[in-house]
Amino acid sequence: MSLIRIPPMLRGEVGGARQVPADGDTVRELLDDLISRFPGLRSQLVEDEELAPFVNVYVEGEDVRMLEGLDTEVGPGSTIILLPAMAGG
Repeated sequence: MSLIRIPPMLRGEVGGARQVPADGDTVRELLDDLISRFPGLRSQLVEDEELAPFVNVYVEGEDVRMLEGLDTEVGPGSTIILLPAMAGG
């Protein structure tokens, strides 16, 4: 089991939790597990079955886009950070 850190702007979708446990061996499996329990996250994290372009995901501090994307392997006890991009001026 891994822990997914939930940023403040998404915590309303997960009952206010700062982090949520999830099962899976890849980032895709972890997100599938997370979204199966919190379906409101789908539109904010996934687009056309891939990671939405405005969302960054880090596994142990490494950007998954620089690794294997959603197919990045995740070891037991890993920490995954979701970080949607924010716009502003």
